[in-house]
Amino acid sequence: MTQKTTSTETGISLFIQTNSAAVRIWHWLTFLVVTSIIVTVIIASTVLNPRENIPVVQNILKDKGVVVSNDQTFAVTHMYDDKMWELHKLLGYALAFLFLSRIAVELTQPKEERISFRLKKARMALKQTGTNKKEWKHYLIVKASYSLFYLLLFAMVVTGLIIAFGKDLGLAVPTRHTVKEVHGFIQYLIYAFIFFHLAGVIRAELKNAKGIVSGMINGGK
Repeated sequence: MTQKTTSTETGISLFIQTNSAAVRIWHWLTFLVVTSIIVTVIIASTVLNPRENIPVVQNILKDKGVVVSNDQTFAVTHMYDDKMWELHKLLGYALAFLFLSRIAVELTQPKEERISFRLKKARMALKQTGTNKKEWKHYLIVKASYSLFYLLLFAMVVTGLIIAFGKDLGLAVPTRHTVKEVHGFIQYLIYAFIFFHLAGVIRAELKNAKGIVSGMINGGK
């Protein structure tokens, strides 16, 4: 994302930037995939929860004159839950592809649009006199948080792939269980980032960075 100008010069926020087509496409595809992943987790953990649906299925069958055991009912309820987790896994593959594509996008962007360059520029600005240090510090924190998000995304993808292929790779059950717990913990960190990211964007849009959302749609040009 190329910085248009500085707030010191024109009063325009540092966060009003142009965005390349590659970055915009990646951003919205990732938004859709991550949102879909969250939806599958919610549905699988609530509506399609096998244990919680056992009495529901048993009562329906009982009204039809059929009595089944918990184990028999679990086999049925678990089948639909498995289908949702299978969709979750496919979306995870899509997320892995998007993560790799983000690396490719980063490497092919002009130097001034790369994350590392923007972080370096913000650090240099903080050392100079006559700059709006408060806004530059805020800018640096936000960009650094994006880097943290990519690290979390990397961890999420790696642990997800281990869960998907761990058995085939011969990993022990305790190891796969630990990886699954780590995967679950990371998802909450990503949820937290998304919440604060959306809150920050809305706050910025309403205050001094109007156009930040449209910039991620039309490029901000």
